[in-house]
Amino acid sequence: MSTEEIEVLVVGGGQAGLAMSEHLGDSGVPHLVLERHRIAERWRSERWDSLVANGPAWHDRFPGLEFFDVDADGFASKEQVADYFVAYAEKIGAPVRCGVEVTSVQRNAGRPGFRVETSDGTIEARAVVAATGPFQRPVVPAIVPEGAVPLQIHSSGYRNPDQLPEGAVLVVGAGSSGVQIADELRRSGRQVYLSVGPHDRPPRSYRGRDFCWWLGVLGLWDAETPPQGAEHVTIAVSGARGGHTVDFRALAALGVRLVGRTATYDDGTLRFSPDLAENVAAGDASYLALLDAADAYVERNGLDLPEEPEARILGPDPEAATDPLLELDLADAGVTSIVWATGFATDYGWLRVDAFDENGRPQHRRGVSSEPGVYFLGLPWLSRRGSSFIWGVWHDAKHLADHIVTQRRYLAHGSVRTDTLLEAAP
Repeated sequence: MSTEEIEVLVVGGGQAGLAMSEHLGDSGVPHLVLERHRIAERWRSERWDSLVANGPAWHDRFPGLEFFDVDADGFASKEQVADYFVAYAEKIGAPVRCGVEVTSVQRNAGRPGFRVETSDGTIEARAVVAATGPFQRPVVPAIVPEGAVPLQIHSSGYRNPDQLPEGAVLVVGAGSSGVQIADELRRSGRQVYLSVGPHDRPPRSYRGRDFCWWLGVLGLWDAETPPQGAEHVTIAVSGARGGHTVDFRALAALGVRLVGRTATYDDGTLRFSPDLAENVAAGDASYLALLDAADAYVERNGLDLPEEPEARILGPDPEAATDPLLELDLADAGVTSIVWATGFATDYGWLRVDAFDENGRPQHRRGVSSEPGVYFLGLPWLSRRGSSFIWGVWHDAKHLADHIVTQRRYLAHGSVRTDTLLEAAP
């Protein structure tokens, strides 16, 4: 089988890969996008049935195309998001090749570029962009042994309440996925326990503006580094049922039993940390801090936005916080399922280059890795707070494309050609 040659290979056909393709195409850089399944596959097959985007349609999109079937202030369903990216790929003429898995990327010895092994043959590429994003490998803490309850699944495997066996459900994780799944399960009639860890809890909207708008005008999307210790703090926000502020007091009033972080398991009993009140209070503090910043912005700029004093009324702490449940006999409580909404880890086992630290984390500066010619895109805090969001990844891709174009110009200077992959820079 002959070896295919391309200047830039983009691995991943989701939002990051398509953003990269648009900017490379606009700059005249020959490239190919490989996707092992379908475009935006994770939106279709690795999320629950009722999932909608957490940001409104006017915000969670690329600049060049609006959602054609969603109200601007509405929240697109997972299928609508996937269809949007398919339409975007067609709009920009992205050279996406689906059904091809990249199994290995290694730097060539004694000559430029990389040798890329795929399920469809070998490709030689001068540069490689890892655009597979942050949601690659589901993380399930090794706490509850297999067989302790009839079913344990990660949130990426959850689809709907009917999928679970009859009985109570423990949902572990209080980010967007955990709270939405717990809410759906409770509304279906299940007894639900929700294990709540540290989180940020922004208002869905305030004074007539969505929180995405507030983060924008306050410059918070552009924050370059997270607050110390908050690199992996989850955000409890929801676009479900038209969008609403996540309120753990309201969940408790609905009948969800709140508990602290899931800590240990022993002989049928699960134990929780005594930190529920602390975690709820910290979430409240992040919520009120955003309201304070929004009010100050309104006053400073003389904006005519309606006051919303009721937004600051939090109510008493739920009984679960003042009298916490610290252990739970799973059998006595009738818990037959555990849904682990505990996030994801990256998986770059296929990328065999010197671009990772001793803990396997990508080493990069705004996506430009420590291995010349290798780029990362779509990771949280790649350049700013918004980097892993749809619109944020589009701007990060522009920076990487500009870097690639600059390197092409250096190599093209004086018409020096180092191999057959290099073409004249635009």
